[in-house]
Amino acid sequence: MHGGKGDDVVVSVPVGTEVRSEGKEGETTLVADLASPGTIVKVASSGRGGRGNSAFVSSINRFPLLAEEGEKGEECELVLELKLVADVGIIGMPNAGKSSLLAAVSAARPKIGDYPFTTLEPVLGVVERRGTSFVVVDIPGLVEGAHSGVGLGHEFLRHVERTRVLVHVVDGATQDPLDQIDIINKELRLHLEALADRPQIVAINKTDLPDVRQRQNMLDGDLSARKLSFAFISAATREGVDSLMDAVLEMLEREKARQDEPQAVEAVTEVPVLRPKPNTEAVTVTRENGAYIVSSEVASRVAAMVAEEDWNARMQFYGYLKRIGVVRALEEAGVSPGDTVVIGRVEWEWE
Repeated sequence: MHGGKGDDVVVSVPVGTEVRSEGKEGETTLVADLASPGTIVKVASSGRGGRGNSAFVSSINRFPLLAEEGEKGEECELVLELKLVADVGIIGMPNAGKSSLLAAVSAARPKIGDYPFTTLEPVLGVVERRGTSFVVVDIPGLVEGAHSGVGLGHEFLRHVERTRVLVHVVDGATQDPLDQIDIINKELRLHLEALADRPQIVAINKTDLPDVRQRQNMLDGDLSARKLSFAFISAATREGVDSLMDAVLEMLEREKARQDEPQAVEAVTEVPVLRPKPNTEAVTVTRENGAYIVSSEVASRVAAMVAEEDWNARMQFYGYLKRIGVVRALEEAGVSPGDTVVIGRVEWEWE
């Protein structure tokens, strides 16, 4: 946020923060997406600073008693929402082995347990692979109905939006691994339709268990029939993990290259016409409840700073109003001595 010159107010937020303005019915509109380090967005302007006494010096007024109040700054209500920035998101049902996979491929040390919802918040890790590195995030708590608030996943689905590639970890020992794949993918689609097209690799986990190894050929055929990218791994023993990370890196590089391709720019059919704001403003006077209401921003700012008890200051203010056309407008509206004149927040008795 920026104020007057030299007095900018800057609020630092984490990378990945979305700035939204809230509407009357609770709906929000995206103002800025601070997804890159060092990004600055101006969300509200302060009012222009008021002029001091020296600005009113003239050949006939060597010692001005007038000053000008600063303009009121903009006000707005904003909603700040953090969405973690990561290249790869690890998704899947609770206890599928997401945290174990993250621990196996990075220096991250997420909490690992054999009970649901062991991980209660997203965990980031950095993977070093073939001379490059990428950030991976473990998205916890995804279950059926997560998009509508079931379980914990509704709190973390927004973090998936930032990722370029998804690793879908599936517990190979469950009764129906394919059904679990469908459930999680449905939740992603219901949360955000675009997630249905996000590049994804299915990682069938726990191949170190005899039952999973026996089912491997059958699952291989089912996954191939669905034309899914997949790998068989054991996060506990690291079996197949290196091959999985190679495939993830290859998919990630393809996705980065695709997203970095120059986009076609539509031709502009209409050229905007910029018209400078005139230096002078029109002064208007209206009658309300017997008072004369003066509409003039510059007069309102000066009126707020005039010392009413000082006769010299009042006379200087009268001369200022005459120069900017306020006196003429009041006289044309029929003002008489003793009438009430309202300029901004100040009421005057016309003399």
